[in-house]
Amino acid sequence: MFFTNFLCAVTLLLVWLIQWNHKWRNPRYNNGELPPGSMGLPLIGETIEFMAPTSSIDMHPFIKIRMQRYGMVFKTSLFGLQVVVSTDPELNYFVLRQEGKIFKSFYPKTFIELFGLEDINDLNDAKSRYLKSIILKVLGPENLKEKILYDMDEEIHKRLCLWSANESIIDLKDSISTLFFDVIAKSLISYDPSTTTIDLMRYLKGRKVVMNLLKTLLSEKMSSPRKESKDCLDLLVDELGKENSMLTEKSALNLIFVLLIASFVSTSRTSFSDEHEAVLRNRDEPDSQITWEEYKSMSYTQQVIKEAGRLANIVPANFRRTTKDFAINGYIIPKDWIIMIYPPATHLNPQIHEDPLTFNPSRWKGKPESNCGEKNYLVFGGGMRYCVGAEFSKLEMAIFLHYFVTKCRWKDVKGGNIVRSPDLEFPDGYHIQVMPKNVGVL
Repeated sequence: MFFTNFLCAVTLLLVWLIQWNHKWRNPRYNNGELPPGSMGLPLIGETIEFMAPTSSIDMHPFIKIRMQRYGMVFKTSLFGLQVVVSTDPELNYFVLRQEGKIFKSFYPKTFIELFGLEDINDLNDAKSRYLKSIILKVLGPENLKEKILYDMDEEIHKRLCLWSANESIIDLKDSISTLFFDVIAKSLISYDPSTTTIDLMRYLKGRKVVMNLLKTLLSEKMSSPRKESKDCLDLLVDELGKENSMLTEKSALNLIFVLLIASFVSTSRTSFSDEHEAVLRNRDEPDSQITWEEYKSMSYTQQVIKEAGRLANIVPANFRRTTKDFAINGYIIPKDWIIMIYPPATHLNPQIHEDPLTFNPSRWKGKPESNCGEKNYLVFGGGMRYCVGAEFSKLEMAIFLHYFVTKCRWKDVKGGNIVRSPDLEFPDGYHIQVMPKNVGVL
């Protein structure tokens, strides 16, 4: 009797598992047909294949294979979510411009848990615009031109002179990331690594340490606010003191933390020379700092930065949640499903960019960049969520390149191998020796 009951229970369990697996792999929706695709294994979906590393700068095989099999829009399951992946430039552009209407920004649970940003998916459109306006006061063009340019130039020049004077062997990616992080941290919270015992970048992955430091800094500024705002924390203190302010101390700290994280994961890759030598020749004082006018005159440098961003695909995916059913090409994307915009499918599309795996800055010549994103260039996002730090990042890279090619020579030491998983990484680093301009051979 026991054996019979046991077999019956096992049989029922197997039938239930088979049905569950079938329903998972073949989801149905009463209001219409879902896009083609596969959902992978129950719960984990196709996450393992999506995250698998590949040694190519081309589109990740996970995406490429499914585009060939299902087309430019397909369904899958990633990180436990029901996802529709879009590699269609027209649809991507539409989604980005419909923020707050049909679609809402979304961050996967793993991201939220990693950084402790519990309320980030609950921000309404008004609060998003409000926080964006605060960031623009610090990182927008006016403040860049009037205040940040000087400090940025000084720090980058000083760091490159130190590397070249010591003929240092550096991991280019890590060294640039650290340099750029220090620059933006100074703008945000007046952080100076040379005058503090806390290595902020080292502790960024440990949210608790960084948040405690930010809380201390914010409390100090709230108890004795400066008359003239000089960094982002000062601005946040001003906002917190306003009547009926939409800002809370928690959201203020989260905002600073997210901006620091963004600078931590950002990178730049590239080099060249004639345009920067011309800048020096046109100066009355060759060793003077870069001016805003000089920066804006560096047209080829802007093309190099834009092309590097296209190939690097620094942000490999953007996520949006549907706020209602959405019809596309005869299919339905149900309410509360996730749309994953995949920019590399646009940036590396041979029908959009000729020889897409070739580094060719001239492809951008005569093509002015929009300040709210472009259909065929999504490095800084688009629509309402266009990156407010875009101009800051481009200025930072332009200043670095200027001093790198006019003050330094370098030679490869080791590394430089590329892995995409799905973002671009250098598992062995990229080590170079930096020397003064008049030493060594390029």
